[in-house]
Amino acid sequence: MKNIISKVILGSFVVGAVGMANAQKIDAKAKKILDDVTANYNSKKNSYFKFSFGSGLNGQVNKTEPGIYYTAGDKYKLKIMDTEQIFDGNKIYNINADDMEVTIAKPNGNSAMFSPINYLTTYRNEYNVTYNGKKTVNGVNTDFIKLTPVKANGIQFVYIFVDSAKKQMVKLEQHGNNKDVAVIAIKEYKENQDLDPNMFVFDKNKFKNYVITEL
Repeated sequence: MKNIISKVILGSFVVGAVGMANAQKIDAKAKKILDDVTANYNSKKNSYFKFSFGSGLNGQVNKTEPGIYYTAGDKYKLKIMDTEQIFDGNKIYNINADDMEVTIAKPNGNSAMFSPINYLTTYRNEYNVTYNGKKTVNGVNTDFIKLTPVKANGIQFVYIFVDSAKKQMVKLEQHGNNKDVAVIAIKEYKENQDLDPNMFVFDKNKFKNYVITEL
């Protein structure tokens, strides 16, 4: 499980840069739903998700771990198990408490940073999008949307389940070409909280005994 978490934090949710030369198809109904959710999140001062992260093979999740995610504007903080990721608007800080390592890097145009709502923006250029009807997820009547890569990027497809009444994501499933599956199920959602002003700041002084590598 630790290896899977590390891959996700460091970019297993990677989306290759794709040009519009490919015949991208986006269903109008699905687009409206995703755009409404995006606009809802963007209208908030900040958002908080408590979620479970599941992973497995052949479409079956066999292990889950809790996670938390804070976001404000383009900044975010993500924690799963003993791994934490901070994006301060400029650099990504991957912190592994178990290995006592920190990796610092700038995001680049060939990858998309991991976040529970990452696909709400990347779908616009990089996926074919279809509306697959209604499906009950964790007791919620959701709209079921399928994303299929326009260009090969290691992902077979992504499922997004949305509570359209609240304009919130309920669940996301990523299925890889190698049969890996990763699932984020949002358990709790809060918005416009009074956050610590240093929430998205990496303080080197707190990691004096860590190996820090800047790429």
